[in-house]
Amino acid sequence: MRQLEVGEVIDQFRLEERLHQGGMASLWRVVRVDVQGQAVARPDAMPLIMKVPRIKGGEDPATIVGFEVERMIMPMLSGPHVPRYVAKGDFTRQPYIVMEHIPGATLRPRLDDVPLPVDEVVSIGARVATALNDLHRQHVVHLDIKPSNILFRADGTAVLVDYGLSRHDHLPDLLDEEFTLPMGTGPYMSPEQVQFVRNDPRSDLFALGVMLYHLTTGERPFGAPSSVHGLRKRLYLDPVPPRAIRADCPPWLQEIILKCLEVKAEQRYQSAAQLVFDLRNPDQVALTRRAERMARSSLLSRTKRWFFALGSEPDARPGVSTAELVHKSPIIMAAVDVEGASERLLNQLRETVRRLVLTEPGARLACVSVMRTARIGMDELVDKSGQSVHVKQLVLLKHWARPISKALSLDDGRLTFHVLEAPDPAAALVEFARRTHVDHLVMGARGNSALRRYLGSVSSQVVAESDCTVTVVRASESAGTEPG
Repeated sequence: MRQLEVGEVIDQFRLEERLHQGGMASLWRVVRVDVQGQAVARPDAMPLIMKVPRIKGGEDPATIVGFEVERMIMPMLSGPHVPRYVAKGDFTRQPYIVMEHIPGATLRPRLDDVPLPVDEVVSIGARVATALNDLHRQHVVHLDIKPSNILFRADGTAVLVDYGLSRHDHLPDLLDEEFTLPMGTGPYMSPEQVQFVRNDPRSDLFALGVMLYHLTTGERPFGAPSSVHGLRKRLYLDPVPPRAIRADCPPWLQEIILKCLEVKAEQRYQSAAQLVFDLRNPDQVALTRRAERMARSSLLSRTKRWFFALGSEPDARPGVSTAELVHKSPIIMAAVDVEGASERLLNQLRETVRRLVLTEPGARLACVSVMRTARIGMDELVDKSGQSVHVKQLVLLKHWARPISKALSLDDGRLTFHVLEAPDPAAALVEFARRTHVDHLVMGARGNSALRRYLGSVSSQVVAESDCTVTVVRASESAGTEPG
């Protein structure tokens, strides 16, 4: 492949500056030009970057195939968490991909300062998991999540780049068809990737867990292996618990990290949205023995896992797509007016939620109530008996959910409780659902009244403004009026 030069025009894109020369590709800053070579001014213009593969002969053929994979996948992606696709060229003339240029450095330089403050680790983790949730819903498993493939927009939104190792449910998996070796970056590869499984979105959560471990402790949980033998050690050798390395690592953060790093995918978070939820609600993280560990498992346990790993092969689940697996692990939100709704409506809402969770075995249930506060002035934080209003509402919320928890055995961290304090209940519910990536919101609506018809109800506002599915439950009674 010939050497490209500054000023050269390729399919109406002029090379302005070479920004990066990597082992597999070069990155050029480019501008769109007309047939006379003049820059094209467009109202929606954005900085552009051209990615050109390095092909001189004798390279690993995976480089060529990986670029073909990226050329197929990039046009299928959209949203704030991926660079906006613009154009591409194929190998018959000049292979390239032109996309939005996300200015700034990747996350890679932050590794020079590890361990990072816990708040920063959590913020990075939540933003990257949010990006993964969006990607998985677009039927893509990234399979190469690492700091050098993560950028951030000016508003802090995480952007995932480099889709050369990725897999799309609706496109041919060229890497799987043409190669028989594990594909990925050694320190971050999941156990199933080591065993040639490429269709599990939970592999990306494992890689994110590796990254969180490194950012928290300053060490990689599985080192940096360069051989298949070294990679396979993660099938039976568990990492040193983060708290054994960093004393101020909170137990809840260790719980999250070690859950991401479970060998078996079914023991990890089942969706990126569920991981985001825990990172943003640390007080709701259900602590298990993971949080208490201060040393690796015993030699006997590791030997047993080693023996099992000798002939084990994971379930490739050929009939389950990436998006389908994500949809099997939804976050369901029950918005409960524990003090204002009638007992009949509360019972009806409880039964609706119970049936919904029963049909979604992998679902997580977030029970939410809003403690309405004044827009101006002081709020009464205790009732007439001196009890905290917030605590009282939380107790009522847990009491409402107890029959659901007992009937469905939701005692494994799948049930959480949240009392929001806000002057506008509808806006608070909508914002909570959006921030925690709720899939289905269930709430009650009380009987009609002239005031509600005039001002508009909380439920109608939530339905109008929510991004997720909303089910409104109504009891056949006329008692009570819903706050506007």
